[in-house]
Amino acid sequence: MTRMPVAVLDYYDKQVTGMIKDKYGYAPMQALRMFVTSETYSMLSDPSLEMWQFAPAGIFDMWESERITGDPRNSLYLRGDECE
Repeated sequence: MTRMPVAVLDYYDKQVTGMIKDKYGYAPMQALRMFVTSETYSMLSDPSLEMWQFAPAGIFDMWESERITGDPRNSLYLRGDECE
């Protein structure tokens, strides 16, 4: 199985962890730990899913959806719901 390039994961780690830290007030290492142990991160790490096409805000939304509902697939970015 191919692996996601480390530079790509590092970019998302920094961006999404910063968003988690800023919104929820977690310490940097705690925010990073919460992100890298999530299903969202597992999906991001799977190159066959091509999650690198999403902006960090989209990945953050998936992580937040996972945190709230238990499933990152409930994110608006994946469901494709249109705003009215």
